[in-house]
Amino acid sequence: MQHRRLALSVLLWGLAGAAQAEPNAMPISGQVRVQHDELQANLALAGPARLPTGFSTLETELRASGLGLTTVVTLQQRQQADAGSSRAWVNEFYASHDGGAWQLSAGKKIVSWDVGYGFRPNDMVQQEARRSLVATTPEGRPLLLAEHFNADTAWSVVWVNPTGAADDASGNEPAVATRFYKRHGAVDWYGFARSGVRVGSSAGAAVAWVASDALELHGSVRYLNRGVKQALVGGTWTTQSQVSLLAEAWWDGTAALQRNLMLRMSWQHEGWQPALDVLYTPQDRGRVVTGSLAWQGDRVQVQGGVRVYGGPPAAQWTQLPVRSQAYAAVTWSF
Repeated sequence: MQHRRLALSVLLWGLAGAAQAEPNAMPISGQVRVQHDELQANLALAGPARLPTGFSTLETELRASGLGLTTVVTLQQRQQADAGSSRAWVNEFYASHDGGAWQLSAGKKIVSWDVGYGFRPNDMVQQEARRSLVATTPEGRPLLLAEHFNADTAWSVVWVNPTGAADDASGNEPAVATRFYKRHGAVDWYGFARSGVRVGSSAGAAVAWVASDALELHGSVRYLNRGVKQALVGGTWTTQSQVSLLAEAWWDGTAALQRNLMLRMSWQHEGWQPALDVLYTPQDRGRVVTGSLAWQGDRVQVQGGVRVYGGPPAAQWTQLPVRSQAYAAVTWSF
C-alpha cells in the first residue's frame, strides 16, 4: 500500500508540474464527495455483537487531460466507529493518439460495453458492477486499444490485462475482445467477441432501437464456450413530463439465481430526480427495493436513499448480513 501511495503521489506531482508548465494544455478538474451510510443488520443471522454500523466516507477525484494523456485518480478516507482507513487508486491513466479515423490508446482505461441498465452480458472488458447506490467512476483495466470510426460503423479491438496471470479468477485474466457497431436509421446494432486465457471464448450481440420519442427498446445476448448463455431484454418509456419507466428481464446462466426482473420509475423535474426500483428473483421470490432522491445544481449534487433486501426466509436476498442500507451524499464539482 505504501508503494502504491508513493507512486500515486509521484503521478500527482507530475501532473501538477505539467499543468503548471502548460496550464492551458492540461487543466485539472474533479469532485469531492462526502457520504454517510447506515446499515441495519439482519437479526436472523447476526448476533448483537456483530451488528453492522454506520460509516462516513470522504472521496476526492482528480481529473487531468491534455498532451496526449488522460488521468483520473481517487483518494478515499473512511471512518467507521473508532477505526479509520484510507485508500488511493488510479481510475484511468492512458496515452492516446488521434489518427483521424483511427484512435489508439494504451494504459489503464475504462471501456464499458453493452446496452443494459441492470445487467450487461457483453461488458467484456470493464465487467463493471451494476446498480450501485451512488454512481462513481469505475476503475479501468490495463489495456491496448485500437478503434476505427466512420459515419455509420465503428470497430474496437482490445488487448486487456496483457500482463495479468493466466489463472486469475477475478476477471483480470489476459484476453482479447472486439466490438463492432453499426447504425441503421433508428437502430443501433452491436457484435462482440472475447477470448480469454482461463475463461475461453465467447460471442454476443446487442441491439438498441429508438422506436419513438417516448419508447426505446434494447436487448443483448452472449454465448460462452461452456454452453452457458446470458441474455437481456428491456425498454424505456418516457412521458412529456419526464416520467420514465424502465423494465428489464435477464437470464444469467453463470449465476445461482438465473432469472431476474427489474422495474425502475423515475421523474426528472427542475434538477430533482426521485426514483424507485425493484429487482425481483422469481426462483426464490426475493426482492431488492431501492428508493432515492437527488438534486443537481450547477456544481453541487445532493442525493440520498434507502435499499431494502427482502423476500421469504429461504430467499438469497434475506440471507445477507445486512437487511437495509440508507445513505446520504453531497458532491461538489470543480
